[in-house]
Amino acid sequence: MTLALAFVALLIEAVAGYPEALLARIGHPVTWIGSLVARAEAVWNEGHLTFAAARLRGILALATVLLVTASIAFLIAGALGLFLPPWAVLIIEAVLASTLLAARSLDDHVAHVADELESRGLEGGREAVAHIVGRDPASLDEAGVSRAAIESLAENFSDGVVAPVFWLIVGGLPGCALYKAINTADSMIGHKSERYEAFGWASARLDDLVNLPASRLSALWLVAAAWLMRGADWRASALAALTDAPRHRSPNAGWPEAAMAGALGLALAGPRMYGGKRVDDAWMGSGRRDATSADIHRALRLYRIAYVIQAAVIAALALIALLLF
Repeated sequence: MTLALAFVALLIEAVAGYPEALLARIGHPVTWIGSLVARAEAVWNEGHLTFAAARLRGILALATVLLVTASIAFLIAGALGLFLPPWAVLIIEAVLASTLLAARSLDDHVAHVADELESRGLEGGREAVAHIVGRDPASLDEAGVSRAAIESLAENFSDGVVAPVFWLIVGGLPGCALYKAINTADSMIGHKSERYEAFGWASARLDDLVNLPASRLSALWLVAAAWLMRGADWRASALAALTDAPRHRSPNAGWPEAAMAGALGLALAGPRMYGGKRVDDAWMGSGRRDATSADIHRALRLYRIAYVIQAAVIAALALIALLLF
C-alpha cells in the first residue's frame, strides 16, 4: 500500500506540484508546520537559560511539534479509512503526501538561477540563488552562483524528495508528515547560532538521523542517472560519493553533492561564506570549479532522470509486492 502511495504521490508532484492559487489562499503544509515550530520556540526558548536547560526545552518543544503533527496525520488517515474505499484513500493520501514533496518547486527555483544568469548576468544570478541558499550571495562570482545552485539541487533532492518518499513508504502519511516536521524544525532552529545552539540541538541531531538512509539513496539514484545520461560519468559519480562524502562537514549532504559533482565533472562545496564568516569544507568531486549556467542545466537533467529512476524502482517494488502478497 505505501509503495503504491509513494509512486502516486511522486506522479502527482511531477505533474501538478502545489498550485499557486492554493498557496495564496491557504498557505502550504510546510508553512503550517513552520508556524507551529515558531510558536513552540517562542514559548519554550526564553532568554538567560543555561545550556542544559535550553537543550531540555528544545527537546520538549520538538516533542510537542511532532506530537501535534503525528496526531493530525493519524486522524486524517484514520478518518479516510473509515468512510472511503481503499482506492479513494490511496488517491487522497497521495495528494496530501505530494504536498510534502518539493520536487517541482526545487526544479523551478534552480532553473530560475540559470535563467537569471543567462538573461541578467551575475547580479540576476545572485538575486535568484539567494532564495535557495543561506550563503552570502555578494561573495559569489558566476562560478560560485552556479555551484551554489547545483549544490542546493543535490542536497534538496535528498531532503525534499528522497527522504519524504522514504518515510512515506516506511510509515505512510504520518511517517512522511513526521519527517517533514523534523526537517522543518532543523531548518528553523537547528543551526549553530547563539540563540539556537542548545535549543535546536535535538532538532539538528534528529534531522541528521532521519536523513541518513535518504542521503545514501539519493546518491545511488544520481549514480544510476549518470549511467543513463549522455555526457555524465557514473563511475566518477560513485567514486566521489564513496571517497569525498565522508569528508563533508554534514553527515548527509556530502553524499548527493559528491555524486552530482562526480557525474558532471565538477568540484562542489569547498570554502563558503555564511553571515560574513568563512566556513571551510572539503571539496566534493575532483573536477573543475568554474561551473556555469550550462552546468546548472546539466545538473537539472541529471536530477530529473534520478527522479524518474526513483519512481520506476518504487513502481517495480509495488508490482512485486502485489504479485507476492
